[in-house]
Amino acid sequence: MASHDPAARIADLRRRLDDANHRYYVLDDPTIADAEYDALLRELESLEAAHPELCVADSPTQRVGNAPSAAFAEVRHALPMLSLGNAFSDEEVADFVRRIEQTLDVEAPAFSVEPKLDGLAISLRYEDGRFVQGATRGDGATGEDVTANLRTVKAIPLALRGRDWPKVLEVRGEVYMPLAAFKAYNARALADGAKVLANPRNGAAGSLRQLDPRITAQRPLAFYAYGVGAVEGAELPPTHSATLARLRDWGFPVSAESRVVRGVDGLLGYYRDIGARRDALAFDIDGVVYKLDDYAGQREMGFVSRAPRWAIAHKFPAQEQATVLEGIDIQIGRTGAATPVARLRPVHVAGVVVTNATLHNADQIARLDVRVGDTVIVRRAGDVIPEIVRVVPEHRPAGAAPWAMPAQCPVCGSEIVREEGEAAWRCSGELSCPAQRKEAIRHFASRRAMDIEGLGDRYIEDLCDLGYVASVADLYRLTVDDLVDMKRRADERDGTTPETVKAGKVATKWADNLIEAIDRSRATTLERFLFALGIQHVGEATAKALAAWFGDLETIRRLPWPLFKRVPDVGGEVARAIGHFLDQPGNQQVIDDLLARGLVVTDAHAPSPKLRGGLDLATLLVDLEIPKVTRIRAEQLAAAFPSAAALLDAPQHNFVTAGLPAESAQALASWLEVDANAALLAAAGDAMTRLLALTPASVSTATGPLDGQTAVLTGTLATMTRDEAKARLEALGAKVSGSVSKKTAFVVAGEAAGSKLDKATELGVPVWDEAQLVAFLAANGA
Repeated sequence: MASHDPAARIADLRRRLDDANHRYYVLDDPTIADAEYDALLRELESLEAAHPELCVADSPTQRVGNAPSAAFAEVRHALPMLSLGNAFSDEEVADFVRRIEQTLDVEAPAFSVEPKLDGLAISLRYEDGRFVQGATRGDGATGEDVTANLRTVKAIPLALRGRDWPKVLEVRGEVYMPLAAFKAYNARALADGAKVLANPRNGAAGSLRQLDPRITAQRPLAFYAYGVGAVEGAELPPTHSATLARLRDWGFPVSAESRVVRGVDGLLGYYRDIGARRDALAFDIDGVVYKLDDYAGQREMGFVSRAPRWAIAHKFPAQEQATVLEGIDIQIGRTGAATPVARLRPVHVAGVVVTNATLHNADQIARLDVRVGDTVIVRRAGDVIPEIVRVVPEHRPAGAAPWAMPAQCPVCGSEIVREEGEAAWRCSGELSCPAQRKEAIRHFASRRAMDIEGLGDRYIEDLCDLGYVASVADLYRLTVDDLVDMKRRADERDGTTPETVKAGKVATKWADNLIEAIDRSRATTLERFLFALGIQHVGEATAKALAAWFGDLETIRRLPWPLFKRVPDVGGEVARAIGHFLDQPGNQQVIDDLLARGLVVTDAHAPSPKLRGGLDLATLLVDLEIPKVTRIRAEQLAAAFPSAAALLDAPQHNFVTAGLPAESAQALASWLEVDANAALLAAAGDAMTRLLALTPASVSTATGPLDGQTAVLTGTLATMTRDEAKARLEALGAKVSGSVSKKTAFVVAGEAAGSKLDKATELGVPVWDEAQLVAFLAANGA
């Protein structure tokens, strides 16, 4: 019989409903019928409506969802949500296990294994046992706050069960849509004339990203926990499998398919067992996950890039279908990468209609010999990314021609160039290409480039999307009114309350500050400006070297690419990248616009006298990389011809008279028959003459105490920043590198020094602490 005390009855109903949810979703042992559950929930809703003072955030009634949100806030994960490396073969799994065995010096280590659900990874944060925040994985470091939506998922506990849980507990897991529930939902949607969900994975991801949690509450979502993030105020068990058991005790669903196995045989046996039962499982999976069970071993294995070295996903073979390739388009990415994309006759692959597929790069197209009109086999790699895996040659139509990468960018018309020794092609119109505009501005404004404080990603997105800037030069035309108008339009577009209006007044302080920051950046150094241009392969060190050796922007922007090889550590690939960038009219126009809008390089100077040693015809011919023209042959040519112009005027390009062997003479003559090569030699010869006229004849003999020495900085310094330490060491002649080698003169190790210190110790490189560095700098006046 129901209690007459509302508070007692409410508490009893909540206990019974929470217990029913736990038995259904965690224990898979329901004890009450759906009708009884619904009756209890309705009674609780009525009591809470009559006694709102007794309603709490973790009541089962709060899962129905509240009013819509305007947008999702960003959440910074306390610990990154790492991605996993993939294995597609038994050999790759064996290699994974072998690396762990060798590193930890163990045989057949224990692994926690489980299915890899095809859903959406999330992180759940609990404080004092209460669910306070949920976020998507996002980019691993930052996700979206979807707390309101996650509260509607009945499998996620709003309050932890049991006892001894940490003060702060972050639980990582997967929100997914069970197959039966997915099919039932779509059947109801069809009957009601509503939109059906494409597949369970998209259904789960789309449900969690609904701005209205009430929509999410109507979707049949489930959840499995597979790990933890930040933990404060308690110790977890020493193994992953024991931690999963603890999570289950605290109320989290954990896959019943989780196991602990040993060694490579255990892993592959589990993979084959799950694979054989894949179609009978209640949920979609695209593989299995192997994790080293012992946490101490995990810590010792560590991470590579953004993935742990102690875990891997073993993917199942993807499904494949045949269709017709109707065209190949070129997509230009934010960084200029030119990626060929196949346009396909629509085909169902792994439950999804596929109309486009990646072709990766031109080399892949050549390997497959893919041609427009071909019948091709399409696979969803890892059940996610469609790709073409092979051609059916017997179905090739007559006249189908081999494909070639277009010469010009389809977006801006700049030259598409291939990186030396790489498969990638790239649009060289970095500054002028609309496809690269946002990335170019983001880099241009960054702290180490033009240092435009306050110009963050959101403003860059809005400035570009709403048409206020078409290139980096347009930043210097912006006004406070432009920025305020941009923010107003962005707020209206996003359906949010305008942040620029406060107490009836238009708030402009943020805009004033940003315009001041842009104005401050107009005066800059040559090395910062060169780095800010975003030229492929030109980092801070190369920009600094270019500025030191050539001294002036006008000099640099008119040089043919071979002359950039006169700068130490600039090879052919980097020199060509600089040349390609400067050869694009769009990039030169942006530089002109920047200068016209008040940008000033404050430290221009004459070229370094050291240049004179390499400004001769023989060196130029070597730098041009002409086939069969070695240093010896180049010196023979320079002895016979006083200049590049004279060499170009040689009668019938007869270079045998200059003493060249017939093979070298013929190679040079053939090279010069190409108009572009002859033009390059002529332009480089003229530029070399101009450089010689600008370059001082005398070379200072003054040297610093660290001239010719390479130093490396690692860890955190207490008395100065790493940038300051680098600048002071460079002032004494040192080259500061980012990596340790046998040629490193010394390593400065601050607090929490990492792998660079280990490498220095391994190679026997001297290591300085901060006190030694400070003393050395003081003794040498730096």
